[in-house]
Amino acid sequence: MHWPLIIDQIAAASGVPFSPSPPRSIGGGCINSAYQLAEGERAYFVKLNQREELAMFEAEAAGLAELAASNSLRVPRPLCTGTADGQSFIAMEWITLGRQHSQSAAAAGRGLALMHRCTRETFGWDRDNTIGSTAQLNTPQADWVSFWREQRLGFQLDLAARHGYAGALQTRGARLLEALPALLDHAPQPSLLHGDLWGGNIGYDQQGAPVIFDPAVYFGDREADLAMTELFGGFGADFHAAYRDAWSLAPGYSTRKSLYNLYHILNHLNLFGRGYLSQAEGLIERLLAEVNG
Repeated sequence: MHWPLIIDQIAAASGVPFSPSPPRSIGGGCINSAYQLAEGERAYFVKLNQREELAMFEAEAAGLAELAASNSLRVPRPLCTGTADGQSFIAMEWITLGRQHSQSAAAAGRGLALMHRCTRETFGWDRDNTIGSTAQLNTPQADWVSFWREQRLGFQLDLAARHGYAGALQTRGARLLEALPALLDHAPQPSLLHGDLWGGNIGYDQQGAPVIFDPAVYFGDREADLAMTELFGGFGADFHAAYRDAWSLAPGYSTRKSLYNLYHILNHLNLFGRGYLSQAEGLIERLLAEVNG
């Protein structure tokens, strides 16, 4: 059984003996199996996958540590990753979630703006990671247009072609890649991004403070994070107003928002199938119309 081996590794990483109750299954994930391991008040959140997915968990742990170091929004502190029998795992701080209060959404907006103030000289990150279960490339580049063309949209379009999505998606997608300099002319700085900031990846602790998790970290245009907060909803007017009060946006965000969310729609197409094809093609057409005036 893998649980005694995982528990031993948690004890070694924490430096404290650990004899938890039987693991409690936690629902909600479609990629990994998730559990709580608890001994009294001491508890950890543990995710499991196949042994071959260890690198995914290692990247997640590094991403959580990167976000935690920004001292902005709360994240579960990673403890350890490893393998046990045929499983890979990540263990992290267990945070009991509660309900947001009247100031929670605004605190999330201010916290995200503070996180985005953490910058580097290049776009990308120290390692590749995943967006959902799809590989996400993060080779550092100095030019944002090149990064977004090659490691975001271009990568997803190539993956879609391998999945059999040809035709207009590829021909019009290629034209969009050529048009990126006209759409991304606002000279963003490389900000620390969560990378997968939809409503399912934010919660609030028992004091109402925001907590973000399940990151796909890299350094990029901060608007890419903001765009995804609008893709599926769940963040609200107070969040967006507080962010803009803390750090205003450059003109043209409403167009760039669609460009950045196209990455996630293409990823959904590659992960979940044809149901996202028309949405992807529609976004591409609207963006090309913006370029063509």
